[in-house]
Amino acid sequence: MAKHSDAIIYTVKDRCKVCYTCVRECPAKAIRIVNGQAEIMPERCIACGNCIRVCNRDAKMFAFSIDRVRKLLNSQEKVAAIVAPSIAGEFTDISDYHNFVGMIKALGFDYVNEVAFGAELVANKYKELLQEKSDKPYISTSCPAIVSYVEKHHPQIIGSLAPLVSPMIATAQVLKKLHGDHLKVVFIGPCIAKKVEASNKQFNSLIDEVISFVELRRMFAEKGVTEKNVEPAMFDPPVAGKGSVFPISGGMLQTVDLEEDFIKGEIIVAEGRHEIIEVLKEFEEGYLEAKMFDLLCCNGCINGPGMSHKYQFFHKRKNISNFAKRKSDELDLEQWKKDMETYMELNFGRYFEADDQRFPNPPKPEEIQKVLRELGKKVPEDELNCGACGYDTCYEHAAAMLKGIAETEMCLPYTIDRLHEYIRELDVSNKKLASTQAALKQSEKLASMGQLAAGIAHEVNNPLGVVIMYSHILLDEVDPSSPVYKDLRLIVEQADRCKKIVGGLLNFARKSKLTINEVPVNKLIKDSLKTFVLPRNVDLSVQVKTQNHIIECDHDQMVQVFSNLLKNSVDAMPKGGFLTIIVSDQQGGKEVMFEIRDTGTGISKENLDKMFEPFFTTKLEGQGTGLGLPIIYGIVKMHRGNIKVESNDDPNLGQTGTSFWVSLPRKLAEAMKETDETK
Repeated sequence: MAKHSDAIIYTVKDRCKVCYTCVRECPAKAIRIVNGQAEIMPERCIACGNCIRVCNRDAKMFAFSIDRVRKLLNSQEKVAAIVAPSIAGEFTDISDYHNFVGMIKALGFDYVNEVAFGAELVANKYKELLQEKSDKPYISTSCPAIVSYVEKHHPQIIGSLAPLVSPMIATAQVLKKLHGDHLKVVFIGPCIAKKVEASNKQFNSLIDEVISFVELRRMFAEKGVTEKNVEPAMFDPPVAGKGSVFPISGGMLQTVDLEEDFIKGEIIVAEGRHEIIEVLKEFEEGYLEAKMFDLLCCNGCINGPGMSHKYQFFHKRKNISNFAKRKSDELDLEQWKKDMETYMELNFGRYFEADDQRFPNPPKPEEIQKVLRELGKKVPEDELNCGACGYDTCYEHAAAMLKGIAETEMCLPYTIDRLHEYIRELDVSNKKLASTQAALKQSEKLASMGQLAAGIAHEVNNPLGVVIMYSHILLDEVDPSSPVYKDLRLIVEQADRCKKIVGGLLNFARKSKLTINEVPVNKLIKDSLKTFVLPRNVDLSVQVKTQNHIIECDHDQMVQVFSNLLKNSVDAMPKGGFLTIIVSDQQGGKEVMFEIRDTGTGISKENLDKMFEPFFTTKLEGQGTGLGLPIIYGIVKMHRGNIKVESNDDPNLGQTGTSFWVSLPRKLAEAMKETDETK
């Protein structure tokens, strides 16, 4: 039998899924969260099994002892099964407890005894303690999880533990006296902590093995034992009386006709995680005074982790009451009194050893406050104390983080805030990626069209030059009054227009070299405005908000960019409007942003995606070649910059107009060097 609880309870990691229910229900806070998964800390664990009971995914399991019990049954030794009185709460599917006893004997057990008899012996010993005139308070020790909890987490009050064995140990002592020390004893019950208690060195192997009701059911199933194929049997003597109610909260007191008196306050009964933590804390701090503290870690032993079903609490409680009444009706009172007198002479005393598992250096308040701030809880109002992390308060969670047993992500509000932040960042990244993909697609498209345009322009240029030359000669030679003069003049005009288009194609296709100089931003704007006449009905506003007015660029090419954009804005406002130029710093001054905004007619959504395609224009035929924006795009990209456009052509959605943003690196030489190194 293992001594430490690390061999009793363990985590099935594949099933553990970030719910922290076990953390919340563990009274000893013996669960460490690592990478979102719960790990049992055996040194702190009290084997109460709360984590097993509340885990809906069965990620918390306890070690089975079926193989070792089966080995005992196959030996030549006599083996006794001592059964916890909570059997009536577990085996509600068995019609008669005599059948249940017969089923256990069918597994190979020689004796089947009630732990309820040991409970009666221990209860009488508690009654003697209560009748002492001493003012010393006692904490009941029938629940091994309570004993472990005090030894490990409240060692300073270990002297208040009642020096009495549990009903399980008392029953084993009775059977050893009755049948001899060679008898092997197997405890069957709902409690996992009994597996640890049985291994305690002071009990000298009184209990050889411990199995739960879950394990017993499996043994029944493996051997095909049912109440229909066994002979009914009685419990072996000594039989119990009122001790059958022991597993119910306050059952120990009822066994010896005592009760919790709220007026005298001599006895305090508490059960469950919340109550025992609070009672022991207040008792340790001196706020509670009573003669006896009757404590059970579970909500009565009928709700232990070794039960095969977790629900129908009050149904199980009623079944135990009915079982106890039936046993009491069948009891041979005289024989029971003789047995009680005989075995009350046994020594049911025990001792306790402190195993202090409190954290040696508790976190300081200022350290906890720092962690709380990191979790976004800057003021007390931010501490929601929602309990989603498994801790009752945000303060406790922060302290647990400093102890190394909790993680930041356990805080649900913090995790949700971080998730929203990640979503926002992802949205920005997606937009940047989409913009980059669009720019790459546009670059590939322009590159392909540029090669095509260059080939066409070179092939057309020579014959076009001949057409232009001879059309001009003919036009000069023909009398203006001649009928063909108008036709020749139209030929000349269209030929000249073709020349401009071919020139534009060559400019679009040509990868010009940049002449980089330091240029004042104001000069770029002024030189760009000089290239066209600003109509009187257009109001101009120039706002230069940069800290450093110098930018590295090719002056002439950037003037071409801005003059084209400005002229397009003016053309979009035939009835007048407002033209705004805003220059500002971006990226901490590493980039300069030029915004050109007009209140013109705007561009439709279907045309926005085509803005930088060659030959696409929204102007009337003969007024534009559709090469201006593609050339602008190429120049901006050569400057390692970006250009984007937004527009509204629907007055119902607000002010119509178009805005272009051109961002350029302030230090172009450095930007080009970084780009080349990246390539």
